[in-house]
Amino acid sequence: MPKIAKDNDFQTVITTFDTTPGTCQDLLDALVDAYSAFISKQPGFIGAGLHVNDAQTRIANYSQWERREDFLAMLRTPEMRERNRKINELCKSFEPVMYDVVEVFD
Repeated sequence: MPKIAKDNDFQTVITTFDTTPGTCQDLLDALVDAYSAFISKQPGFIGAGLHVNDAQTRIANYSQWERREDFLAMLRTPEMRERNRKINELCKSFEPVMYDVVEVFD
């Protein structure tokens, strides 16, 4: 489960996917499969969440990793490279960006 805290040592990655209502569910299915079958089992994985806007034109993914290198190593695996090629076909674009948590409000 993701842990949002200002003073953590985790690598936070937020990925946004631009999609269409016609391909949103297919993209979600591909992402759920990637997380359940592969990504969640990779070294350094902490947790993730998938979010969909009400128009089904954008998916946001929040994931956390013990280290930046763990996330990058997962991306470089042959399996994830193949999955990302298929994911790319289901959306207009996607961009993973690494972030640091600077503040949390409860």
